[in-house]
Amino acid sequence: MSYNVYMHADGSDEALPVDLFEDGGTYQIGGTDKAEFNITYNYGWFFYRFLDKDDGIRWLYRKTGAETVERLNQAVSELGINRYRDYWAPTPGNAGAALSRLLMWARQYPDGIFYGD
Repeated sequence: MSYNVYMHADGSDEALPVDLFEDGGTYQIGGTDKAEFNITYNYGWFFYRFLDKDDGIRWLYRKTGAETVERLNQAVSELGINRYRDYWAPTPGNAGAALSRLLMWARQYPDGIFYGD
């Protein structure tokens, strides 16, 4: 199981364009340049602890990039981005690295809106 997080322009059903990346729980071989990201539920505890105690990563949903930058930045700062070699391992660095990708999008598209699941 996993979270699927997307960022769209207001009123659009299409993910915004981003720099090519190949990352996440499931991903397109060769990468994608769309703001679509699959994150394992294994990191869920970190999202509830560092983003929102009630909604976890779902706190992002229906918020603009500008509304999320500060809290995402704080979470990434506290968790770090040092990935463990096993993507599935529930480590602070793995969770922080996932959130850092979302933070990049939030900064790139302050008017973009996060959606998920």
